[in-house]
Amino acid sequence: MSSSMPSRPTPRRTVLAAALGAAAATSLAASPSPAFASSGAPRPARAGAAAVDYHAWTSRGDWQRGTADGTRAAGGRRPGLVVDRPAGTLEHTDPHTGTKATWEYATWTSPLHTPPAPASEVIASWNAHAPAGTWLQTEVRGRYPDGTRTPWYVMGRWTAGDASGDIRRTSVDGQGDGRSSVSTDTLAIDKPATGLRIAAYELRLTLFRRPGTRLTPTVWRLGVMGSDVPDRFTVPASAPGPGAGHELHVPRYSQEIHKGQYPEYDNGGEAWCSPTSSQMVLEYWGRRPTAADLAWVDPGYADPQVCHAARFTYDHQYKGCGNWPFNAAYAATYRDMQAVVTRLRSLGDAEKLIRARIPVITSQSFLASELDGAGYGTAGHLMCVVGFTAQGDVVANDPASPSDAAVRRVYKRRQFENIWLRTKRHNAQGEVRSGSGGVCYLYFPVEPEERQRRVLQELGIR
Repeated sequence: MSSSMPSRPTPRRTVLAAALGAAAATSLAASPSPAFASSGAPRPARAGAAAVDYHAWTSRGDWQRGTADGTRAAGGRRPGLVVDRPAGTLEHTDPHTGTKATWEYATWTSPLHTPPAPASEVIASWNAHAPAGTWLQTEVRGRYPDGTRTPWYVMGRWTAGDASGDIRRTSVDGQGDGRSSVSTDTLAIDKPATGLRIAAYELRLTLFRRPGTRLTPTVWRLGVMGSDVPDRFTVPASAPGPGAGHELHVPRYSQEIHKGQYPEYDNGGEAWCSPTSSQMVLEYWGRRPTAADLAWVDPGYADPQVCHAARFTYDHQYKGCGNWPFNAAYAATYRDMQAVVTRLRSLGDAEKLIRARIPVITSQSFLASELDGAGYGTAGHLMCVVGFTAQGDVVANDPASPSDAAVRRVYKRRQFENIWLRTKRHNAQGEVRSGSGGVCYLYFPVEPEERQRRVLQELGIR
């Protein structure tokens, strides 16, 4: 088994809906014979509304229902997928280090998942442990309504650390078949206005380890979010719900105080919104790096844990820390944490999560004039929704602030919901650009409280 890694570069994604035409993908592994099955999902959205389906494989039974070639389902308190025996070897040259190495691998392919409504975009995410000497690859293959399939698209090559001799975390550019393509972490239909959609999809995990060892990655959660959000410059206004008047005590960190730090991880400042937001929410749950973990950080830098988060979410192809699944995977490296990338349909969904004491990391883009009090415009930015005022306005920990003390902001409800949930916008030059359509990260414990579990299940997350 050999790999052909380098491919022509894709421009850096700033928002989810930027789907790019590209050359056909080259997959790492030959396709196992898939086991096809449909699985249950939340009811379809009404006509004209956002269709969002998050589906995950997390239990021992889930892993056993897939097609394994060298992998097995490990039991215990947190069932996971591990290498049982190698299915073969791969000679891989890391395009970011030039290191050539041989790896053993084993694979697992999910049953075919058919969402309630066909998808125009698909994002995979995963929670895993990958010690030094191991890594994993996640792939998605879609099925079009006519029964034809996409190639196996690589959605990420990931390891938890960056030890000498290990691969570097990376997305893969240059993947497409003329009808769909991958932009960093998102598989999207190239021309959704034609009506073409992905009717179903399956995922494949390939687990790698150094030959002759007993090392193995362990994957606890493999999730996929398929969605079809209608093109819209504005979204319907919502009334405050039961989350109004609630605010969570989430630590506040500024990304801007890190400007110029660690150019090898994209230089801090505005580039670090995603890891800064991730670190705030992780510390809300009581998880943070140890002193030993942070020993590499310059002792003169404030909030060294933000530097740590940037280093370990960095995507070496994207050349930044904004890869959504990599942020979720980083969060899940902490003890008993789970993380998903999904979409919410409304601020009402966010209010339910806040009332259940789950912060929401949201992705949005806007002009300075579209969000009063922000003081900046952005083509793509992450921040934490931590509460709602009694009037229903959004309380956000916005890392694009000059200091930690300035991070707490209150944004007008109507303005915030529009810049977050829309899929189309105009930039400062009047050109049409994309919006995230409600993308968010959700981080929560392996054993959430009962009310947290109920809200997550209501949103299709189990």
